[in-house]
Amino acid sequence: LPAVRGRAEVSKVRTGMLKAFVEGRFTYSGVEGAERIVTDSGADVDEDGSVIALRAIAVDGRSRAHLGGRSVPVGVLAELSEQLIAVHGQNDQLRLLRPAEQRAVIDRFAGHVIAKPLRAYQEIRSEWLAVIAELTERSTRSREMAQQADLLKHGLTEIDAVAPEPGEDVELTEQIKRLAAVDELRAAATEAHVAVSGSPDGDQDVPGAAMLVSEALRRLSTSEDAVLRELAPRLEEASVLLADVGAELGNYVETLDADPALLEKVLARQADLKRLTRKYAADVDGVLAWADDARRRLETMDTSEEALAELAIRRDQLAVQLAAHAADVSAARDKAAAELAAEITRELSGLAMGQAAIEVTVEQRPAEHGDTHALTIDGRAVHAGAEGVDDVELLLRAHDGAPPLPVHKAASGGELSRVMLAIEVVLAHATRP
Repeated sequence: LPAVRGRAEVSKVRTGMLKAFVEGRFTYSGVEGAERIVTDSGADVDEDGSVIALRAIAVDGRSRAHLGGRSVPVGVLAELSEQLIAVHGQNDQLRLLRPAEQRAVIDRFAGHVIAKPLRAYQEIRSEWLAVIAELTERSTRSREMAQQADLLKHGLTEIDAVAPEPGEDVELTEQIKRLAAVDELRAAATEAHVAVSGSPDGDQDVPGAAMLVSEALRRLSTSEDAVLRELAPRLEEASVLLADVGAELGNYVETLDADPALLEKVLARQADLKRLTRKYAADVDGVLAWADDARRRLETMDTSEEALAELAIRRDQLAVQLAAHAADVSAARDKAAAELAAEITRELSGLAMGQAAIEVTVEQRPAEHGDTHALTIDGRAVHAGAEGVDDVELLLRAHDGAPPLPVHKAASGGELSRVMLAIEVVLAHATRP
Protein backbone atom coordinates (compact mmCIF):
# COMPACT_ATOMS: atom_id res chain seq x y z
CA LEU A 1 0.00 0.00 0.00
CA PRO A 2 2.80 2.59 0.72
CA ALA A 3 3.97 2.08 -2.85
CA VAL A 4 0.48 2.96 -4.07
CA ARG A 5 -0.21 6.06 -1.99
CA GLY A 6 3.10 7.17 -0.41
CA ARG A 7 6.28 8.87 -1.61
CA ALA A 8 8.34 7.13 -4.25
CA GLU A 9 11.09 5.00 -2.69
CA VAL A 10 13.85 3.65 -4.94
CA SER A 11 14.46 0.89 -2.42
CA LYS A 12 11.22 -0.69 -3.62
CA VAL A 13 12.82 -1.45 -7.00
CA ARG A 14 14.42 -4.88 -7.16
CA THR A 15 18.18 -4.90 -7.69
CA GLY A 16 18.97 -5.11 -11.40
CA MET A 17 15.53 -3.86 -12.49
CA LEU A 18 14.74 -0.41 -13.91
CA LYS A 19 11.24 -0.06 -12.48
CA ALA A 20 8.86 -1.48 -9.92
CA PHE A 21 5.13 -1.77 -10.61
CA VAL A 22 2.20 -2.01 -8.25
CA GLU A 23 -1.11 -2.79 -9.93
CA GLY A 24 -4.57 -3.55 -8.62
CA ARG A 25 -8.11 -3.93 -9.90
CA PHE A 26 -10.84 -2.33 -7.80
CA THR A 27 -14.62 -2.59 -7.74
CA TYR A 28 -16.02 0.62 -6.32
CA SER A 29 -19.76 0.55 -7.01
CA GLY A 30 -21.73 2.05 -4.13
CA VAL A 31 -18.73 3.87 -2.61
CA GLU A 32 -19.65 7.49 -3.26
CA GLY A 33 -16.18 8.94 -2.67
CA ALA A 34 -14.52 6.39 -4.95
CA GLU A 35 -17.11 6.93 -7.70
CA ARG A 36 -16.40 10.65 -7.64
CA ILE A 37 -12.62 10.13 -7.88
CA VAL A 38 -12.93 7.74 -10.84
CA THR A 39 -15.34 10.04 -12.67
CA ASP A 40 -13.30 13.21 -12.09
CA SER A 41 -10.09 11.56 -13.30
CA GLY A 42 -11.74 10.44 -16.57
CA ALA A 43 -10.62 6.85 -16.00
CA ASP A 44 -11.79 4.10 -18.37
CA VAL A 45 -13.99 1.63 -16.53
CA ASP A 46 -14.07 -2.03 -17.58
CA GLU A 47 -17.32 -3.74 -18.55
CA ASP A 48 -17.54 -5.47 -15.16
CA GLY A 49 -17.52 -2.09 -13.40
CA SER A 50 -13.94 -2.38 -12.15
CA VAL A 51 -11.00 -0.05 -12.74
CA ILE A 52 -7.25 -0.71 -12.77
CA ALA A 53 -4.88 1.43 -10.69
CA LEU A 54 -1.13 1.37 -11.49
CA ARG A 55 1.90 2.94 -9.82
CA ALA A 56 5.38 2.73 -11.43
CA ILE A 57 8.58 3.69 -9.56
CA ALA A 58 11.85 4.08 -11.52
CA VAL A 59 15.39 3.62 -10.16
CA ASP A 60 16.06 7.33 -10.78
CA GLY A 61 13.31 8.23 -8.29
CA ARG A 62 10.67 9.27 -10.83
CA SER A 63 7.22 7.75 -10.49
CA ARG A 64 4.05 7.63 -12.52
CA ALA A 65 0.47 6.85 -11.54
CA HIS A 66 -2.36 5.64 -13.79
CA LEU A 67 -6.03 5.06 -13.13
CA GLY A 68 -8.14 3.30 -15.73
CA GLY A 69 -5.47 3.86 -18.39
CA ARG A 70 -5.25 7.62 -17.65
CA SER A 71 -2.22 9.33 -16.17
CA VAL A 72 -3.17 10.88 -12.81
CA PRO A 73 -1.35 12.54 -9.89
CA VAL A 74 -0.18 10.16 -7.18
CA GLY A 75 -2.56 11.95 -4.80
CA VAL A 76 -5.52 10.58 -6.77
CA LEU A 77 -4.45 7.00 -6.02
CA ALA A 78 -3.95 7.98 -2.39
CA GLU A 79 -7.53 9.31 -2.18
CA LEU A 80 -8.88 6.20 -3.90
CA SER A 81 -7.04 3.88 -1.52
CA GLU A 82 -8.51 5.76 1.45
CA GLN A 83 -11.97 4.89 0.15
CA LEU A 84 -11.41 1.25 -0.84
CA ILE A 85 -8.53 -0.28 1.15
CA ALA A 86 -8.53 -1.25 4.82
CA VAL A 87 -5.06 -1.70 6.34
CA HIS A 88 -4.54 -4.04 9.29
CA GLY A 89 -1.53 -4.29 11.53
CA GLN A 90 -0.89 -5.50 15.04
CA ASN A 91 -2.08 -2.21 16.54
CA ASP A 92 -5.56 -2.86 15.15
CA GLN A 93 -6.00 -5.62 17.72
CA LEU A 94 -7.05 -2.89 20.16
CA ARG A 95 -10.34 -2.60 18.29
CA LEU A 96 -11.17 -6.22 19.08
CA LEU A 97 -10.73 -5.57 22.80
CA ARG A 98 -13.76 -3.26 22.90
CA PRO A 99 -17.09 -5.06 23.50
CA ALA A 100 -18.95 -2.36 21.54
CA GLU A 101 -16.74 -3.07 18.51
CA GLN A 102 -17.46 -6.79 18.71
CA ARG A 103 -21.19 -6.12 18.92
CA ALA A 104 -20.92 -3.74 15.95
CA VAL A 105 -19.33 -6.55 13.90
CA ILE A 106 -22.29 -8.88 14.33
CA ASP A 107 -24.77 -6.06 13.69
CA ARG A 108 -23.03 -5.07 10.46
CA PHE A 109 -22.95 -8.69 9.37
CA ALA A 110 -26.66 -9.27 10.03
CA GLY A 111 -27.77 -5.99 8.43
CA HIS A 112 -31.51 -5.28 8.47
CA VAL A 113 -32.20 -8.57 10.29
CA ILE A 114 -30.90 -6.85 13.44
CA ALA A 115 -31.30 -3.21 12.40
CA LYS A 116 -35.10 -3.40 12.14
CA PRO A 117 -35.83 -4.80 15.64
CA LEU A 118 -33.02 -2.63 17.04
CA ARG A 119 -34.70 0.54 15.71
CA ALA A 120 -37.98 -0.52 17.32
CA TYR A 121 -36.12 -1.20 20.57
CA GLN A 122 -34.41 2.20 20.48
CA GLU A 123 -37.66 4.07 19.82
CA ILE A 124 -39.40 2.46 22.80
CA ARG A 125 -36.28 2.87 24.93
CA SER A 126 -36.22 6.64 24.29
CA GLU A 127 -39.83 6.94 25.45
CA TRP A 128 -39.16 4.63 28.41
CA LEU A 129 -36.17 6.71 29.53
CA ALA A 130 -38.15 9.94 29.17
CA VAL A 131 -40.91 8.59 31.43
CA ILE A 132 -38.34 7.35 33.96
CA ALA A 133 -36.62 10.75 33.96
CA GLU A 134 -39.91 12.57 34.43
CA LEU A 135 -41.00 10.22 37.21
CA THR A 136 -37.64 10.61 38.96
CA GLU A 137 -37.71 14.38 38.63
CA ARG A 138 -41.26 14.65 39.92
CA SER A 139 -40.52 12.34 42.83
CA THR A 140 -37.26 14.02 43.89
CA ARG A 141 -38.54 17.52 43.29
CA SER A 142 -42.05 17.00 44.59
CA ARG A 143 -41.49 19.16 47.68
CA GLU A 144 -39.89 21.96 45.67
CA MET A 145 -42.59 21.79 43.03
CA ALA A 146 -45.28 21.75 45.71
CA GLN A 147 -43.83 24.92 47.22
CA GLN A 148 -43.75 26.56 43.82
CA ALA A 149 -47.32 25.47 43.19
CA ASP A 150 -48.41 26.97 46.53
CA LEU A 151 -46.83 30.31 45.61
CA LEU A 152 -48.51 30.31 42.22
CA LYS A 153 -51.88 29.40 43.75
CA HIS A 154 -51.52 32.14 46.38
CA GLY A 155 -50.77 34.67 43.67
CA LEU A 156 -53.75 33.60 41.58
CA THR A 157 -56.03 33.78 44.64
CA GLU A 158 -54.84 37.30 45.35
CA ILE A 159 -55.30 38.41 41.76
CA ASP A 160 -58.70 36.74 41.39
CA ALA A 161 -59.88 38.47 44.60
CA VAL A 162 -59.13 41.89 43.07
CA ALA A 163 -60.32 40.80 39.60
CA PRO A 164 -58.57 43.55 37.62
CA GLU A 165 -59.77 44.44 34.12
CA PRO A 166 -57.41 45.08 31.21
CA GLY A 167 -56.25 48.72 31.23
CA GLU A 168 -58.18 49.47 34.42
CA ASP A 169 -55.25 51.20 36.12
CA VAL A 170 -55.00 53.76 33.31
CA GLU A 171 -58.74 54.46 33.42
CA LEU A 172 -58.69 54.92 37.22
CA THR A 173 -55.83 57.40 36.98
CA GLU A 174 -57.83 59.58 34.59
CA GLN A 175 -60.96 59.32 36.75
CA ILE A 176 -59.05 60.33 39.89
CA LYS A 177 -57.61 63.33 38.11
CA ARG A 178 -61.14 64.50 37.24
CA LEU A 179 -62.54 63.90 40.71
CA ALA A 180 -59.60 65.61 42.44
CA ALA A 181 -59.84 68.67 40.18
CA VAL A 182 -63.61 69.08 40.27
CA ASP A 183 -63.46 72.66 41.65
CA GLU A 184 -61.08 73.78 38.95
CA LEU A 185 -63.16 72.06 36.28
CA ARG A 186 -66.41 73.66 37.59
CA ALA A 187 -64.82 77.15 37.59
CA ALA A 188 -63.51 76.72 34.05
CA ALA A 189 -66.83 75.35 32.75
CA THR A 190 -68.90 78.06 34.57
CA GLU A 191 -66.78 80.91 33.20
CA ALA A 192 -66.98 79.45 29.71
CA HIS A 193 -70.76 79.07 30.07
CA VAL A 194 -71.10 82.74 31.11
CA ALA A 195 -68.92 83.83 28.21
CA VAL A 196 -71.11 81.93 25.77
CA SER A 197 -74.60 82.30 27.26
CA GLY A 198 -74.27 85.35 29.50
CA SER A 199 -75.02 85.81 33.20
CA PRO A 200 -77.29 83.10 34.60
CA ASP A 201 -79.38 85.71 36.46
CA GLY A 202 -80.06 87.68 33.24
CA ASP A 203 -77.81 90.63 34.06
CA GLN A 204 -77.74 92.73 30.90
CA ASP A 205 -74.39 94.20 31.88
CA VAL A 206 -72.81 90.74 31.39
CA PRO A 207 -73.93 89.74 27.91
CA GLY A 208 -72.76 86.39 26.48
CA ALA A 209 -71.43 85.66 23.04
CA ALA A 210 -74.76 84.16 22.02
CA MET A 211 -76.60 87.38 22.97
CA LEU A 212 -74.11 89.57 21.10
CA VAL A 213 -74.31 87.41 17.98
CA SER A 214 -78.11 87.50 18.16
CA GLU A 215 -78.00 91.32 18.35
CA ALA A 216 -75.66 91.47 15.36
CA LEU A 217 -77.96 89.13 13.44
CA ARG A 218 -80.97 91.33 14.21
CA ARG A 219 -79.20 94.44 12.96
CA LEU A 220 -78.01 92.82 9.73
CA SER A 221 -81.40 91.24 9.00
CA THR A 222 -83.13 94.66 9.12
CA SER A 223 -80.47 96.42 7.05
CA GLU A 224 -81.41 97.63 3.59
CA ASP A 225 -77.88 96.92 2.31
CA ALA A 226 -77.72 93.67 0.35
CA VAL A 227 -74.11 92.95 1.28
CA LEU A 228 -74.88 93.14 5.00
CA ARG A 229 -77.96 90.97 4.61
CA GLU A 230 -75.82 88.26 2.89
CA LEU A 231 -73.75 87.98 6.09
CA ALA A 232 -76.83 87.20 8.17
CA PRO A 233 -77.01 83.44 7.38
CA ARG A 234 -73.46 82.94 8.62
CA LEU A 235 -74.23 84.71 11.86
CA GLU A 236 -77.34 82.57 12.18
CA GLU A 237 -75.17 79.42 11.99
CA ALA A 238 -72.84 80.84 14.64
CA SER A 239 -75.83 81.62 16.86
CA VAL A 240 -77.08 78.02 16.63
CA LEU A 241 -73.60 76.64 17.38
CA LEU A 242 -73.16 78.92 20.40
CA ALA A 243 -76.57 77.91 21.72
CA ASP A 244 -75.57 74.22 21.52
CA VAL A 245 -72.22 74.80 23.23
CA GLY A 246 -73.88 76.90 25.93
CA ALA A 247 -76.39 74.13 26.64
CA GLU A 248 -73.65 71.45 26.89
CA LEU A 249 -71.57 73.62 29.20
CA GLY A 250 -74.64 74.15 31.40
CA ASN A 251 -75.26 70.40 31.61
CA TYR A 252 -71.57 69.72 32.40
CA VAL A 253 -71.63 72.23 35.26
CA GLU A 254 -74.82 70.68 36.70
CA THR A 255 -73.35 67.13 36.65
CA LEU A 256 -69.95 68.20 37.97
CA ASP A 257 -70.79 67.93 41.64
CA ALA A 258 -68.06 67.02 44.11
CA ASP A 259 -68.39 63.38 45.26
CA PRO A 260 -65.90 62.63 48.07
CA ALA A 261 -67.35 59.15 48.56
CA LEU A 262 -66.76 58.24 44.92
CA LEU A 263 -63.21 59.63 45.02
CA GLU A 264 -62.45 57.58 48.13
CA LYS A 265 -63.85 54.46 46.48
CA VAL A 266 -61.78 54.98 43.34
CA LEU A 267 -58.62 55.64 45.37
CA ALA A 268 -59.21 52.42 47.33
CA ARG A 269 -59.57 50.48 44.08
CA GLN A 270 -56.37 52.05 42.78
CA ALA A 271 -54.57 50.97 45.97
CA ASP A 272 -55.72 47.36 45.43
CA LEU A 273 -54.35 47.40 41.90
CA LYS A 274 -51.05 48.91 43.03
CA ARG A 275 -50.55 46.05 45.50
CA LEU A 276 -50.77 43.66 42.56
CA THR A 277 -48.49 45.69 40.27
CA ARG A 278 -45.84 45.94 43.01
CA LYS A 279 -45.70 42.14 43.33
CA TYR A 280 -46.40 40.69 39.90
CA ALA A 281 -45.85 43.17 37.05
CA ALA A 282 -45.46 46.84 36.14
CA ASP A 283 -49.10 47.33 35.17
CA VAL A 284 -52.47 45.60 35.27
CA ASP A 285 -52.05 44.06 31.81
CA GLY A 286 -48.75 42.52 33.01
CA VAL A 287 -50.48 41.16 36.12
CA LEU A 288 -53.10 39.46 33.96
CA ALA A 289 -50.32 37.97 31.77
CA TRP A 290 -48.57 36.65 34.92
CA ALA A 291 -51.81 34.99 36.00
CA ASP A 292 -52.25 33.28 32.61
CA ASP A 293 -48.66 31.97 32.75
CA ALA A 294 -49.13 30.78 36.33
CA ARG A 295 -52.21 28.74 35.35
CA ARG A 296 -50.29 27.10 32.50
CA ARG A 297 -47.38 26.23 34.81
CA LEU A 298 -49.71 24.74 37.39
CA GLU A 299 -51.11 22.39 34.76
CA THR A 300 -47.61 20.86 34.31
CA MET A 301 -46.77 20.74 38.02
CA ASP A 302 -49.09 17.98 39.10
CA THR A 303 -47.22 16.31 41.98
CA SER A 304 -50.19 14.37 43.28
CA GLU A 305 -49.94 10.68 44.04
CA GLU A 306 -52.34 10.01 41.19
CA ALA A 307 -50.01 11.67 38.67
CA LEU A 308 -46.99 9.75 39.94
CA ALA A 309 -48.96 6.51 39.83
CA GLU A 310 -49.96 7.14 36.21
CA LEU A 311 -46.32 7.73 35.25
CA ALA A 312 -45.29 4.53 37.03
CA ILE A 313 -47.93 2.57 35.14
CA ARG A 314 -46.74 4.05 31.84
CA ARG A 315 -43.13 3.20 32.73
CA ASP A 316 -44.03 -0.42 33.42
CA GLN A 317 -46.06 -0.71 30.21
CA LEU A 318 -43.12 0.58 28.18
CA ALA A 319 -40.78 -1.77 30.02
CA VAL A 320 -42.86 -4.75 28.87
CA GLN A 321 -42.72 -3.55 25.27
CA LEU A 322 -38.99 -2.82 25.56
CA ALA A 323 -38.28 -6.29 26.92
CA ALA A 324 -40.08 -7.86 23.96
CA HIS A 325 -38.06 -5.80 21.45
CA ALA A 326 -34.83 -6.53 23.34
CA ALA A 327 -35.59 -10.27 23.15
CA ASP A 328 -36.12 -9.93 19.38
CA VAL A 329 -32.74 -8.23 19.00
CA SER A 330 -31.04 -10.88 21.11
CA ALA A 331 -32.64 -13.68 19.09
CA ALA A 332 -31.49 -12.09 15.82
CA ARG A 333 -27.96 -11.74 17.16
CA ASP A 334 -27.92 -15.36 18.39
CA LYS A 335 -28.85 -16.58 14.92
CA ALA A 336 -26.35 -14.33 13.18
CA ALA A 337 -23.57 -15.27 15.63
CA ALA A 338 -23.33 -18.85 14.37
CA GLU A 339 -23.26 -17.74 10.73
CA LEU A 340 -20.64 -15.05 11.42
CA ALA A 341 -18.41 -17.46 13.33
CA ALA A 342 -18.50 -19.95 10.46
CA GLU A 343 -17.67 -17.28 7.87
CA ILE A 344 -14.72 -15.90 9.85
CA THR A 345 -13.38 -19.42 10.51
CA ARG A 346 -13.57 -20.15 6.79
CA GLU A 347 -11.55 -17.01 5.99
CA LEU A 348 -8.92 -17.84 8.63
CA SER A 349 -8.13 -21.10 6.84
CA GLY A 350 -6.78 -19.02 3.96
CA LEU A 351 -4.68 -16.88 6.31
CA ALA A 352 -2.38 -19.63 7.63
CA MET A 353 -4.74 -20.32 10.57
CA GLY A 354 -6.35 -23.47 9.23
CA GLN A 355 -6.74 -25.14 12.63
CA ALA A 356 -8.21 -22.06 14.31
CA ALA A 357 -11.91 -21.57 14.81
CA ILE A 358 -13.97 -18.58 15.90
CA GLU A 359 -16.99 -18.66 18.18
CA VAL A 360 -19.28 -15.68 18.72
CA THR A 361 -21.23 -15.60 21.96
CA VAL A 362 -24.23 -13.40 22.70
CA GLU A 363 -25.17 -12.97 26.35
CA GLN A 364 -27.41 -10.49 28.07
CA ARG A 365 -25.51 -8.12 30.35
CA PRO A 366 -26.70 -8.37 33.98
CA ALA A 367 -27.77 -5.11 35.58
CA GLU A 368 -25.57 -3.87 38.39
CA HIS A 369 -26.89 -2.71 41.75
CA GLY A 370 -28.46 0.73 41.38
CA ASP A 371 -28.60 0.54 37.58
CA THR A 372 -31.16 3.15 36.51
CA HIS A 373 -31.50 1.43 33.12
CA ALA A 374 -32.29 -2.01 34.47
CA LEU A 375 -34.86 -4.06 32.56
CA THR A 376 -36.40 -7.38 33.58
CA ILE A 377 -36.36 -10.11 30.90
CA ASP A 378 -37.43 -13.66 31.79
CA GLY A 379 -37.09 -12.85 35.47
CA ARG A 380 -33.52 -11.50 35.16
CA ALA A 381 -32.49 -7.87 35.55
CA VAL A 382 -30.37 -6.83 32.56
CA HIS A 383 -28.85 -3.53 31.48
CA ALA A 384 -30.87 -1.87 28.72
CA GLY A 385 -28.19 0.00 26.76
CA ALA A 386 -28.56 2.09 23.64
CA GLU A 387 -27.66 -0.92 21.43
CA GLY A 388 -29.72 -3.49 23.28
CA VAL A 389 -29.12 -5.72 26.28
CA ASP A 390 -26.45 -7.95 24.76
CA ASP A 391 -22.72 -8.35 25.28
CA VAL A 392 -21.07 -9.91 22.23
CA GLU A 393 -17.68 -11.61 22.52
CA LEU A 394 -15.44 -13.19 19.90
CA LEU A 395 -13.71 -16.37 21.12
CA LEU A 396 -10.82 -18.13 19.41
CA ARG A 397 -9.91 -21.83 19.54
CA ALA A 398 -6.30 -21.84 18.44
CA HIS A 399 -6.47 -25.54 17.42
CA ASP A 400 -8.59 -28.61 17.79
CA GLY A 401 -9.06 -29.48 21.42
CA ALA A 402 -8.07 -26.03 22.66
CA PRO A 403 -10.61 -24.21 24.82
CA PRO A 404 -12.28 -21.18 23.31
CA LEU A 405 -10.77 -18.01 24.78
CA PRO A 406 -11.27 -14.30 24.11
CA VAL A 407 -9.36 -13.47 20.95
CA HIS A 408 -6.95 -11.07 22.68
CA LYS A 409 -5.93 -13.91 25.08
CA ALA A 410 -5.80 -16.79 22.62
CA ALA A 411 -3.95 -15.11 19.73
CA SER A 412 -0.68 -13.32 19.17
CA GLY A 413 -0.54 -9.82 17.75
CA GLY A 414 -0.05 -11.13 14.22
CA GLU A 415 -2.92 -13.58 14.60
CA LEU A 416 -5.17 -10.82 15.87
CA SER A 417 -4.38 -8.80 12.76
CA ARG A 418 -5.39 -11.76 10.61
CA VAL A 419 -8.61 -12.14 12.57
CA MET A 420 -9.34 -8.47 11.90
CA LEU A 421 -8.63 -8.97 8.21
CA ALA A 422 -10.90 -12.02 8.10
CA ILE A 423 -13.69 -10.01 9.74
CA GLU A 424 -13.34 -7.19 7.18
CA VAL A 425 -13.48 -9.69 4.31
CA VAL A 426 -16.60 -11.34 5.74
CA LEU A 427 -18.31 -7.98 6.27
CA ALA A 428 -17.37 -6.85 2.77
CA HIS A 429 -19.04 -9.93 1.28
CA ALA A 430 -22.10 -9.89 3.54
CA THR A 431 -25.19 -9.93 1.30
CA ARG A 432 -27.55 -8.40 3.84
CA PRO A 433 -28.34 -4.70 3.11
